Amino acid sequence: MKNHIIYILIFCLTAVNFSCDENFDEINTNKVDPTTLSPLFLLNQGIVDMRYRDGFATLQDLSYNFGIVQQIITPFGSSLAGANYNQLNLGNAQPIWQNTYRNALKNIVDAVEKSRDDPNNVNLFHAGRIWKAYAYMVLTDNYGDIPYFQGARGFIDQIVDPVYDTQEAIYNDILKELEEATAGLNPANPRVTSEILYGGDPILWKRFGYSLMLRAAMRLSKVDPAKAQSFVTKAVAGGLIQSNDENAVLRNTSVFNNYLGVHLGAREKANYYLTAPFVNHLKNNNDPRLRSISIRHVGATNGPSQTIARITRDPALQVGMPMGHDDVSINSVLAANGVVSLWDFSQANIYTVLKIDAPQFILTYAQNQLLLAEAAVRGWVSGNAADYYAAGIRANMEQMALYDGDASIPTADIDQYIASHPLVAGRELELINTEYWIAAFLDGSELFANFRRSGYPILQKNPYTGSEITGDFIRSMPYPDSERVVNLANLQEALSRQGPNNLDRRVWWDKP
Repeated sequence: MKNHIIYILIFCLTAVNFSCDENFDEINTNKVDPTTLSPLFLLNQGIVDMRYRDGFATLQDLSYNFGIVQQIITPFGSSLAGANYNQLNLGNAQPIWQNTYRNALKNIVDAVEKSRDDPNNVNLFHAGRIWKAYAYMVLTDNYGDIPYFQGARGFIDQIVDPVYDTQEAIYNDILKELEEATAGLNPANPRVTSEILYGGDPILWKRFGYSLMLRAAMRLSKVDPAKAQSFVTKAVAGGLIQSNDENAVLRNTSVFNNYLGVHLGAREKANYYLTAPFVNHLKNNNDPRLRSISIRHVGATNGPSQTIARITRDPALQVGMPMGHDDVSINSVLAANGVVSLWDFSQANIYTVLKIDAPQFILTYAQNQLLLAEAAVRGWVSGNAADYYAAGIRANMEQMALYDGDASIPTADIDQYIASHPLVAGRELELINTEYWIAAFLDGSELFANFRRSGYPILQKNPYTGSEITGDFIRSMPYPDSERVVNLANLQEALSRQGPNNLDRRVWWDKP
């Protein structure tokens, strides 16, 4: 009897063993979570991610880039400190690095690699190369030398400590990539309509690629004018964005938000203000864009009293916040500015240009025309600089309507402004790049880059007494502390070429 029981147990165990092996792979294969993602999905995600994944990631623009070029400022310190005090705040100086590497480039590089040898995705491959060039321009313009050739390849090649490449080498490759990718786009190939920037239209991607080439080439105007002229010529010959209808723009919705608008319409609603240099420039020149982009809560004495009932958009009543004050010292200049509190200064309009579904412009027809105006002044392109200049102003003013109908500017007002603001001989570069300063409003990285490249507009040094910089303006962003932890040797090698890891360090193309 005992032996029978043993045999039965052996038989049962054997049967269980066979039953566990049967269909083992099928049962234990996850049929829900994807093991790979399509390059289209990855590229779309990489496009979206270049305008952040949440409101907090916008703090680099809000606390540094906007403040450096003196368009938007906060008097508050602590977690909001940055260009308002010309002080180092690593928490606000690293979001572009973190977002671009960890989110955007991770997906963009993967999309490019997945489509590289796929004959069905030739146009997607080249579009990915163009967008990758854009993302790397944002990074290197903010930080200088960065991991480029080995950058964002941790997932693909397991490179976890990439070397830093010189900005000169990076720009040379960006221009090469843009030249090859724009040439490689083929209108005869199938169109992937679910691509979110241009609906997979290879002609529009070409025009965006050549427009980005124009922007990249103009970055070299001081450091390598011969190469700048060469690639400006190539960009114009290739064909640029031709109207506001072809702008590179991220179209937001009530679901996919404009996170800058979300942050300034909620948590930071009472903390950030348009600056006196910006508002005064628009007021002194009777610029109709002021009504489109500015609001003031007249008589507000604190955040809660910034109610809709207090709002005015009257240009004559807008008051920009003076530079160089904290939330205590600002009280000493309230009376002189005709406001009752710091909360009474003008702000960017969260009902027009900063609605949660307001579009975010990546590169525009207006910006192209202004760069062409400068190129014409330099003798690099044919055509009349004054005509390009006027076309750029008109395009940017007409672009206001794309934010919201309530921001649109009447044609008569546009005509009057252009007629009364001609391109004056001897001041061409100043006037062109001051208009570019307005045309790039709300694009922090582009504002910061073109201000350093051109030296315009003419701004006075932030007079805050606690400044930590030795020059008049911040020149680049410091590298994140995380790089000291995970990539110290390569970081130190890069700093040995460029100088200390501080706010005074100039990037390669930023020559005095």
